[in-house]
Amino acid sequence: MDVFLKDDQVATRNLTPGISVYGEELIEEEAEYRIWNPRRSKLAAAILNGLNNLRIENDSKVLYLGASTGTTVSHISDIAYEGKVYAVEFSPVTAKKLTRLSRQRPNIYPILGDATKPKEYMNLVEKVDLLYCDVAQPTQTNLFMRNMNMFAKDDALGILMIKARSIDVVQKPKKIFKQEEKKLKEKGFKIIEKVKLEPYEKDHISFLIEKNF
Repeated sequence: MDVFLKDDQVATRNLTPGISVYGEELIEEEAEYRIWNPRRSKLAAAILNGLNNLRIENDSKVLYLGASTGTTVSHISDIAYEGKVYAVEFSPVTAKKLTRLSRQRPNIYPILGDATKPKEYMNLVEKVDLLYCDVAQPTQTNLFMRNMNMFAKDDALGILMIKARSIDVVQKPKKIFKQEEKKLKEKGFKIIEKVKLEPYEKDHISFLIEKNF
C-alpha cells in the first residue's frame, strides 16, 4: 500500500496535484502528497495506531459503505489510482458532494444507496478486493457481513469500523467489541488485526477481516 509516513503523519500521493479535497495540507516529497487527517478519517487513525496488514494495490477494486462526503474515499482513490472505488452513501444531500468529488477523481463511483440493502446496488458493483464499512448503526456488523458475502472476492479483505455507542449506549465498549467479534467468527470470518482508534476517535475499534470459508 503506497502511503507516506513521516513524523507521526500519514499522507497519500495526490491523484489530482494542486487540488485539496477537504482543506488538507499538500506537501512535496518527490511528488505531491496529501496529509491524511486522522481526526477526519478513521482509516488514517488506524494506520497511525499500527494497522499494518491492509492491502490496497494501485489497481484494487474497493467497495466503501458509508462514504459520506468522501474524505477517506479520496485517500483510497489516491492509493488505488488505477482501480475503482464504489462509494455508497445513504443521504442524498451528502451523495451530491460525493458526486462532485467523482468529477475530479474518475476512479470514484458514487452510489446513492442503503448499505443494509445490498441487492439494490448489486448491478452497479463488481467483485471487490477490499470492502470498507463505516456505517454507524446497531446492525453495522450484520450489514458488513451481507455485503462481504455478496461482493468480496475469495481473497478479499474487509475493514469494519465499529462505533460502540451506535450499537449500545449502556454496555461498556470492550464488551460490545467482543460481542461483534463473536458474530463475525460465528459466520466464518477471521479477524486479522484489531486496532483501537483512540486518541482520534473515542470508543471505536477497527477490525481487519478476511473470509475463512
